[in-house]
Amino acid sequence: MATRAHFEKSCEIGVFSKLTNTYCLTAIGASENFYSVFESELAETIPVIHTSLAGCRIIGTLCVGNRHGLIVPSSATDQELQHIRNCLPDAVKVQRVEERLSALGNVVACNDYVALVHPDLDVETEEIIADTLRVEVFRQTIAGNVIVGNYCAFNNAGGLVHPRTNTNDLDELSSLLQVPLAAGTVNRGSDAIGAGLVVNDWCAFCGMDTTSTELSVIESIFKISGAQPSAITGHLRDTLVDTLMLSCALAYRVILIPVVIRFVVGLDRSKVLLHIENGLYVPKIRNINPGSC
Repeated sequence: MATRAHFEKSCEIGVFSKLTNTYCLTAIGASENFYSVFESELAETIPVIHTSLAGCRIIGTLCVGNRHGLIVPSSATDQELQHIRNCLPDAVKVQRVEERLSALGNVVACNDYVALVHPDLDVETEEIIADTLRVEVFRQTIAGNVIVGNYCAFNNAGGLVHPRTNTNDLDELSSLLQVPLAAGTVNRGSDAIGAGLVVNDWCAFCGMDTTSTELSVIESIFKISGAQPSAITGHLRDTLVDTLMLSCALAYRVILIPVVIRFVVGLDRSKVLLHIENGLYVPKIRNINPGSC
C-alpha cells in the first residue's frame, strides 16, 4: 500500500527518510507527525530509527542502503553512527565511506541485488557498495541525468524512473535490474522520483501532492497493491471456489449426481452440475429459476 506523507510541509519525503526491507530511517524534525506516519505502518515489522547524519536532517540524500547494509558519508559523527548501529538488526552492516560525491542517496540507487551509481563515483566507493550491500554495481545515467538516485526508485519487484526515459533506456535498465520498469512522476508531475518516494517490497511512502493516478502507477509497478485486504479477500475467495468445485468432481466419480451448491459470494442463485466429458466429471454452472431455490 502507498501512503502519502510530508515533512514540515515539504513533499520531498525521500530527502528526509530511507526505507529498506529491514529498517527505516527518518529525520529528526520539529514535528513528530512524519515519524508517526512511518511508525504506524512499519513498527510491527521493522525498526523505525529517528536520527540525523552529519548534524543534518537530509538523511535520505546522504546515505544509501538495503536489507544487507547501510553506507553513510565520512561527515557522519561517531554518536550518530553508534545510535544507528544500536537500533539496527545485527545482520545489517554499517559502513562509513570517504567519497567526493558525499550525497550518496543522490548518486546511488539500489535494491537488495543491484545498484546503479554515478558514472564518476570512486572505484573504492564502488567496491565498498558491492561488499557492504552485496549487490552488483553498474555505472549508469537515467534519461541523461548522472544523479541516478534522484531520478529513480526500485524495489525487488519493479521500478519507477524519470518520465523522459526512452524505450531503449528502459529496456536496458530493466535488463540490468531484472525487474519491470515504468516511466512516471510523483508529487503532481515531479520527475524527482527518488526525492519524492521511498519504497520497499510491501509498502511505499510518497509526498502529499502525489495524485491518485500516480499512486495507482506506484502500487502497480512496485507490486504492493496485493497487500490490500480487498485483493487478498478476492484471491482467497477464488481459491476456495476452485477447491470446492474440484473436491465435488472427485467425490462423485462413480455415480453422476446433480449437486446444488449455494455460494455466499460470487455464484448467486446458480447450480453447479457435474457432467461426464471424456470420462471426467467437469463442474458446470447453469442459471436456474429463482423460484426453485
